Amino acid sequence: MYLDRQGRVVSKLSKEGHLAVAVPGTVKGLDRALTQYGTMSRATVMAGAIALAEKGFVLQPGDVDILNSHVKQFQARANVAAIFLKNGKTPYRVGDRLVQKDLAQTLKLIADRGADGFYRSAIASEIVKASNKNGGILTLEDFTNYKVAQTQPVKCNYRGYEVISAPPPGGGVTLCQMLNVLEGYQLKQLGWHSATSLHLMFESMLYAYSDRNTYLGDPAFVNNPVERLLSKEYAARIRQQISTTRATPPGKVYSRITSSQEGTNTTHYSVVDRHGNAVSVTYTINSYFGAGVIAPRTGFFLNNEMDDFAAKPGVPNQFGLVQGKANAIAPGKRPLSSMSPTIVTQNDKVFMVTGSPGGSTIPTTVLQVLTNTIDYGMKIDKAVNTPRVHYQGLPNFVITEPYTLNSDIFGQLWGMGYRVVPFGSWGAAESIAIDPQTGMLYGANDRRKSAGAAVAY
Repeated sequence: MYLDRQGRVVSKLSKEGHLAVAVPGTVKGLDRALTQYGTMSRATVMAGAIALAEKGFVLQPGDVDILNSHVKQFQARANVAAIFLKNGKTPYRVGDRLVQKDLAQTLKLIADRGADGFYRSAIASEIVKASNKNGGILTLEDFTNYKVAQTQPVKCNYRGYEVISAPPPGGGVTLCQMLNVLEGYQLKQLGWHSATSLHLMFESMLYAYSDRNTYLGDPAFVNNPVERLLSKEYAARIRQQISTTRATPPGKVYSRITSSQEGTNTTHYSVVDRHGNAVSVTYTINSYFGAGVIAPRTGFFLNNEMDDFAAKPGVPNQFGLVQGKANAIAPGKRPLSSMSPTIVTQNDKVFMVTGSPGGSTIPTTVLQVLTNTIDYGMKIDKAVNTPRVHYQGLPNFVITEPYTLNSDIFGQLWGMGYRVVPFGSWGAAESIAIDPQTGMLYGANDRRKSAGAAVAY
């Protein structure tokens, strides 16, 4: 789908336009969750979203920053500009009102008819029509045949806490594998962001991402070796291969992936209700504003989830993930994702709910929220808002947020063999922690995303 005549990846094809679009799953997923677990009617829970779309809402600085980062992209398509540029021409400013009439009609149809109002209606027809007109391959059958996958979560134990996260094709295996490796080290004694503790964390990331990209994929198509990857024995074997003073060359670990022939526009929210029920939700259209296209009269951006597949085994996607045949494209297949919505329990009681957007950085973001809390005793707000690091082996450099490392630690990591590169910031680990003694709930808004909030009702 995404190769030229010489077999080279044409990267834009899986990122922009209608050929990049996979069948949307959010509507059916949320409707299933509401139908199976909810206590309120669909009309009631959607009323607020419909009002925001129909009557509009006043844009805050965080909203405007996000919108105005993609003005040129909006200007390239008239129907997109008509919604996301003021009067279809100029960038919105703080205090302006964004009204989305088409989106309101889409939401009303879903509120009235449920999932059929999306997958078996004029909405699906408009998406398919736009796809056919613009080089895509979606059909009405793709929409009517789409099914929700409901599977058991991945679970692992970390220092007496049970970590419950997303199974394949989600990112929970990667998260738990890193935790299993790190459990064999005394991180607290080594010190937060010491050169040694960071080195061990980077090594756990390297091995987990290599296994992710080699073995994991849609369980309907791939035999995921989850039990082996998450065994304590496997973690011990990995630790035996880790030097305490030198970085492992990524090529040594990634050698199983050959060219043989998850965006940042992801949303995460965490909820705990008065009865103690906990929900961790991550959903996405992959890149900011997805594929950059909106089907006429629908009012919402279509995803570019196809880029989460390996367009060609051994060739990196937009997040630099070099993946193997397990995540190759196939009809009806779900792409491998880094999304890691996570619930942590202690003594069978909810201790934390967390998760994050951020593409390939999601599992390492959740990892650091957990280790900051469990190993270093940080309160949830500090655990979420402390500077982060990320490493996945390929590409072969560590990225760090501003003010993460002092010059001495920076130099020690370079001396161990790590290429350390300053970056901006990433993720938005909107989290809730529960005090096991008092039962008090503490919400943490990740200040990296100014449009977020921690709220109670």
